Amino acid sequence: MTDQQPEHVQKQPAKETPLTELQKTQQRMEEYLDGWKRAKADYLNLKKESEKREKEIVQFANAGLILELMPIYDNFKLAWQHIPEEHRKNDTWLKGIEHIKRQFADLLKNLGIEEIKTVGEKFDPEFHDAVAKEKREGAVPGTIIEEVKGGYKLYDKVLEHAKVKVAE
Repeated sequence: MTDQQPEHVQKQPAKETPLTELQKTQQRMEEYLDGWKRAKADYLNLKKESEKREKEIVQFANAGLILELMPIYDNFKLAWQHIPEEHRKNDTWLKGIEHIKRQFADLLKNLGIEEIKTVGEKFDPEFHDAVAKEKREGAVPGTIIEEVKGGYKLYDKVLEHAKVKVAE
């Protein structure tokens, strides 16, 4: 007789000890936990990106309408500049017009519109377009001496460059 077992009897795999089973289970648990943490971090990043994108869409959704309003506001400011100072102080109806101008400016500010500073500022091609250079006594070269047309930013992004005259 030989030491062979009949074919119908299968060899049983070696039984794992409870300690080995516990270690394998802990290892799987750590892998699952790490995967869950990565998935959660990915989800939170996606959520933040989506919220940021939504906010930007809302902020710039009205940009077209705002750009249509800007020439009206520019003309309002220009008309105001042509009113003699003595009339501004003495005529009560002009105080009402000034109040409307201030309301218009406040509305634009609430929409995230900011006027680009010009006169007295150093020329910056990121915000200004020079339409002329002039020699002006007492003016520092490279500074803006006159605003020809206002410029505007929407949430720190330039909508329209300010058209200015620069001192030579």
